[in-house]
Amino acid sequence: MARLTQADLASVNEKLEQRTPQELLLWAKEVFGDRVAAISAMQEAGCVISHMLHSTGVKIPVLFVDTGVNFQETLDTRDRLASEYGLEIITFHPELSMEEQTAKYGILYLTPEGQKQCCHMRKVDPLLKIIGTYDAMIGSLRRAEGGKRSMAPILQIDDEMKAVRINPLALVTDEQLHGYIAEHNVIVNPLHHQGFSTIGCNRCTTPVMPGEPKRAGRWRHLGPWSVYCGINPSDRDPSKAPYLEFPDELVDRILGRKSDFMI
Repeated sequence: MARLTQADLASVNEKLEQRTPQELLLWAKEVFGDRVAAISAMQEAGCVISHMLHSTGVKIPVLFVDTGVNFQETLDTRDRLASEYGLEIITFHPELSMEEQTAKYGILYLTPEGQKQCCHMRKVDPLLKIIGTYDAMIGSLRRAEGGKRSMAPILQIDDEMKAVRINPLALVTDEQLHGYIAEHNVIVNPLHHQGFSTIGCNRCTTPVMPGEPKRAGRWRHLGPWSVYCGINPSDRDPSKAPYLEFPDELVDRILGRKSDFMI
């Protein structure tokens, strides 16, 4: 086994920044084979990734966590993407229903610490059950989102999921994202047309007023200190130095040391 750190990925990230999102999806499939999946919350950027998988013919499953309190529009978007783009979308669920969780722990999302606990149980824990299934997970983070994501790399160590996170849209601007959606008539969550700039659970997501930050609608009742759920490594404590342990052969493929996987 070999240790893979974020520092090890620096030179690879520099090269991959010259590639298009579609090329990065092809690279991910070539390097990780059947041990790569995309993860989506059925928001705009995730829908763009889904369309790119469809248009390039890259066969990668899409993982979706149904928290039990998603908007119906989000579930409908998931079903449309699966049906119209021919995607394999795998849905995961929390161990407890929201009713069972509330009976056991109370209404967690009313306090900042409770919000973190609620998000972890309903969004993160369902994915932790499949640790070891995938060596890489494709996300849809973009630097244009700002905040903690303004420096999101294309490849990032996710020590919690024991996988490499791949962000093919990291360098895509808002204008480029919306241009792609318009040009290709991408299926998107209709809530985006109703004032929602980002979309999460129906308990904690509201529309955003003109002039407000994009994430102002997330956990609005808790104030500006609660704007992330913690499912993405870019949103966690940056002081840690995480690493992964992979077979030597896989690390060589990721770093392009023995074969040219750099498209």
